[in-house]
Amino acid sequence: MNSHYRVVVIGGGVVGASVLYHLAKLGWTDVCLIERSVLTAGSSWHAAGGIHALNADPNIAGLQAYTIDLLSEIEAESGQNIGLHMTGGLTMAGTPDRWEWLQSAYRTFQSIGIEDCRLVTTEEAVALNPIMSGEGLLGGMWADREGYIDTTGTVHAYAGAAKKRGAEVIEHNRVLELNQTLEGWEVVTEKGTVSCEHVVNAAGLWAKQVGRMAGIELPVSPLNHHYLISDTIPQLEELDFEVPMTVDLEGFTYLRQDQKGVLLGIYEINHQHWMMDGAPWEYGFELQQEDPDRIEHELTLGFNRYPCLQEVGVKTWVNGAFTFSPDGNPLVGPVRGKRGYWSACAVMAGFLQGGGVGKSLAEWMIHGTPEADVYGMDIARYGVWAENKQYIKETTGQFYTRRFVMTYPNEQLPAGRVLKTPGAYADMTAAGCQWGQSWDLEVPLYFAEAGFEETPSLKRPNAFPIVAGECHAVRNGVGLLDISGFSRFEVTGPGARKWLDRIMASKLPGPGRARLAPMLAEDGRLKGDLTVFNWGPGMDGQTTWWIMGSYYLRAWHMRWFDDHMDECVHVRDLGEDTAGFSLSGPKSRAVIEKLTDAAVGDLAFMGCDSFDIGLLRCKVGRLSVTGELGYEIHCRTGDHATLRRILLEAGADQGIREVGFNALLSLRLEKSFGIWNAEFTQGYTPGMTGMDRWIDWDKNFTGKAAALAERNGNGPARRLVTLEIAADDADASGYEPVWAGKDKVGFVTSGGFGHTIGKSLAMALVDVAHCAEGTDLSVHVVGVEKNAKVIAPSPYDPAGRAMRT
Repeated sequence: MNSHYRVVVIGGGVVGASVLYHLAKLGWTDVCLIERSVLTAGSSWHAAGGIHALNADPNIAGLQAYTIDLLSEIEAESGQNIGLHMTGGLTMAGTPDRWEWLQSAYRTFQSIGIEDCRLVTTEEAVALNPIMSGEGLLGGMWADREGYIDTTGTVHAYAGAAKKRGAEVIEHNRVLELNQTLEGWEVVTEKGTVSCEHVVNAAGLWAKQVGRMAGIELPVSPLNHHYLISDTIPQLEELDFEVPMTVDLEGFTYLRQDQKGVLLGIYEINHQHWMMDGAPWEYGFELQQEDPDRIEHELTLGFNRYPCLQEVGVKTWVNGAFTFSPDGNPLVGPVRGKRGYWSACAVMAGFLQGGGVGKSLAEWMIHGTPEADVYGMDIARYGVWAENKQYIKETTGQFYTRRFVMTYPNEQLPAGRVLKTPGAYADMTAAGCQWGQSWDLEVPLYFAEAGFEETPSLKRPNAFPIVAGECHAVRNGVGLLDISGFSRFEVTGPGARKWLDRIMASKLPGPGRARLAPMLAEDGRLKGDLTVFNWGPGMDGQTTWWIMGSYYLRAWHMRWFDDHMDECVHVRDLGEDTAGFSLSGPKSRAVIEKLTDAAVGDLAFMGCDSFDIGLLRCKVGRLSVTGELGYEIHCRTGDHATLRRILLEAGADQGIREVGFNALLSLRLEKSFGIWNAEFTQGYTPGMTGMDRWIDWDKNFTGKAAALAERNGNGPARRLVTLEIAADDADASGYEPVWAGKDKVGFVTSGGFGHTIGKSLAMALVDVAHCAEGTDLSVHVVGVEKNAKVIAPSPYDPAGRAMRT
């Protein structure tokens, strides 16, 4: 063991070994892995080892596909047999909704380039897996690239390939302390102290303790997971092929062949946490006692689905722990405030996702950003509120229990709620508000009559007419929306303007003005679709600026600001201090003018200033995402309920109506206004998304060279367009394929129903050859192909007169 390395990876499971391998592969060979016991001593040795490329998050699915492709490469490079069995795989549906969902998912996988899957009938599925009963099944999806590997062999293959590239693996050496230094980190181990620039927490079951060594409380918890391996099954002995990996979604089980028996794994409803504060240091190759009584229901379903199991015994029980995050996705990336500390934790499906995690993290460390958009597994998707033990217990348990339970797009899950509420929460709830969650905050979805319950659905839900009414209220009168669920950052200091001018690609607004501002990474891809406010100079003569964006990106954006900070600049997250409401609609000016004697009605479009609104001192900006005349009114958090009351009172004679974000999503589609995580992501460029129209090409800004290369080169291969879809009872939502005849030419970024114009709309990234207005295309909506047409942007009020009036 050397005294210094560029990177120390802590943890010798599949994730740690993959990170080590990818660092060495990308050229950082002065790296080591430190394992307290031996490689695989944790979750890796007892994992079931199944692999498949399918995932509900298309970006994660892409990383899983990368992992599968990588496996044979590391086997060849290391010379270590990984026991790869590519049997193909089946995912089965046993309810009409599930079958409909599976047909829709099949089209999503087509969108993201996973072409080696197809829908199969129950009869075809039973022929592919003859030991499966087809009773109660409606159909399934077959994927070519599914199978399983030898878990121990795979970890040693990653480590062996890494060592051949110059990396070092150190076993039997527990990390005792982590101390941050000016140069990086001091890693105190049983065999001595090592200094390094970067440390990676890939400690798996011990991730919690390794986080605490650095003063970090990771939102992770181990849960126990059962599977069994059967005795030899005569039916399998008669086959000349291996049965495929098979997932019975309604039965909560997955199955693969194991020699001439099978491995049957269970995601039971009655989950069980284990050692929430981290596994004992001496733990490694032990298991928990099997508990068949706790999983009796799911076992019965599994034995009925595979009747041959009723005729043979159980050779081996495995009840071992795996570490989960609140949403089941990994926690990967740099930890804010701990420069050089990287997380690679909670990779529940390590052999399926470990290659993609290792690749992304190595790219992040070396190049500053990963190639793929990995927000779905970025540790910054959680804030400090997620460190709460009860929150972790509720959410990780919910994920585990619902691993094979169908979740609908309009379904609100209860775990970890209600957490943070806006000031007017009680009053809004009494008024019928139905709530969703954004990050830690309850946000309004729509307002309904007492006793209303929304029915989970893949199609237009029973709240559809309620949302329609809210949209019409905004278009024809005035709607009131709680905008506590926007992020606000205050930027001050003598260097504020210079810093903002560098990190924002747009021109900066003058005093009393606001401006839309794309923010780019160094590689020219988007890092934010933000709004910058210039509130003008204060009493000290210094200008106060605001950056506004998506509330759930608060930690993500603050990490970016911190990593790109200049001297003499101070950025403060106002998310705990500031809330507000927006007024939108042709009658909104009449409402706000009642509440102040200042000339708020004279405020120009995209203007901003401070006003007395009743008894409150508020910051007001004249802008609206609805495309109507609108005002965003910002107040102190404690004034939120009062602001709501006075706005409703002032708007009573104008027919003011409270509205939620479901209406906003419909209204913004009618204006072709994109949103983050749909039209705008860190995987897309300004040219693709139309954000380039806001760029000031005459100044220097982060990402300019790459953005110029796109503009001055051949341009993007795809561009954002608006589609009108001939849909009847369902609307596109995202990642549905767009077709020109039999050719796939793009995919939907988001969609919904435009209640004002009465049409189903979507925004989509489409090949430039098919972007022209009037182009006839088609889109699969909930698995059914529908005619579509490219239309001009902003089908409602294309000239934008309403919001500028």
